[in-house]
Amino acid sequence: MQLPAEFITKTRQLLGEERFLCYMSAFEEEAPVSIRVNAQKCGDNYEVAGERVPWCRNGYYLPTRPNFTFDPLLHAGCYYVQEASSMFLDEVLRQHMPQGSPLMALDLCAAPGGKSTLLRAALPVGSTLFSNEPNPKRASILAENMAKWCADGCIVTNNYPRDYRKAKLKFDLVLCDVPCSGEGMFRKDEATIGEWSPENVEKCWQLQREIVADAWQCLSDGGLMVYSTCTLNTQENEENIRWMMEELGAKPLPVATQADWHITGSLLPGFEAPVYRFIPGLTRGEGLFMAVVRRPTPLPLPVREGSNMPCKLKIPSTLKRVSTPLPHREGQGGGSPLPLTYPQAISYLRREALVLPPDTPRGIIDVSYRGHVLGQVKNIGSRANNLYPKEWRIKSTYMPAEPPVVLRSRDKATNEK
Repeated sequence: MQLPAEFITKTRQLLGEERFLCYMSAFEEEAPVSIRVNAQKCGDNYEVAGERVPWCRNGYYLPTRPNFTFDPLLHAGCYYVQEASSMFLDEVLRQHMPQGSPLMALDLCAAPGGKSTLLRAALPVGSTLFSNEPNPKRASILAENMAKWCADGCIVTNNYPRDYRKAKLKFDLVLCDVPCSGEGMFRKDEATIGEWSPENVEKCWQLQREIVADAWQCLSDGGLMVYSTCTLNTQENEENIRWMMEELGAKPLPVATQADWHITGSLLPGFEAPVYRFIPGLTRGEGLFMAVVRRPTPLPLPVREGSNMPCKLKIPSTLKRVSTPLPHREGQGGGSPLPLTYPQAISYLRREALVLPPDTPRGIIDVSYRGHVLGQVKNIGSRANNLYPKEWRIKSTYMPAEPPVVLRSRDKATNEK
């Protein structure tokens, strides 16, 4: 793997020789594989054959990379394949997000949905999450992932940050996982190497400040903003946090971490604010930078009874919602879900026809795998119409001899179904 010479020079100077050599050694290793379990769907009934991600309550490292596409439990939203470093958001939220009362939250650059699904799982009951993605195709992927994870209390939109500023909605928490030069993903995604240039870094930090400036206007007084990138340089990281402090009055907040996590603090000379950098080779994951800041509170926060509840929220017409092809909710078809075998589940996910037992009730029926709803069919007697969304179907014709084993139920009988 050939890294750009200018990147090597800058990064060696930034990290120092010892850290730089550790970083370069990471390219000789396979990138870690990690997932995050959906506790709302799985509870304590499942176990993962892997090590826990120490900064995430439901994160796990897997010993190998299975063929996730052919695991029906992934499509049922039982877990999400997410890079381990980005799960640090869970620790940030655990330490700083208010608990108890419902909150309004916004993930401004949310696709494909890793941090949004994590945020949705962490929010207090009754909260509302706006998950936004400016790119229409990526917004559709985001909508699919959010629907599979948890459709309740989440609104997916396809807008630019300026549209949210103009909408004048106020949020208790805003996540800005901004577009970046991607230096921290070089090991995992070689395509990012060819896209890197000093000019692109320059464009990125300017765009990031534009996004943050719009997002800041959406933040309630006393609200939290989590800023993150998957790059290494200080221009897109520490220097942007310093700009937020000087121009917006942002107050960085510390996050308690463990020494054996090997997280690196500020690398900008003279800048000592609490920021958190994950460096491949030092930390067990890809490159990540994250900081959490608070908007000043000039006045006591008003009590907004009921305004955070989804049923009472009026969405401004300027925001474009992204509808999912099929609400992915447990029990929507009524009655008990029809259990499918593994081959039947894959056929269903390919949107193929299913042969149902003759005593199957007619009408809309939920179908499930190992107790988790995959979607619906419409049984008309002579046949069952597959209602799985066309956009979501598995296109590969490959059929594994055995299902990938990512989650195992503690009930052995469930694993055998």
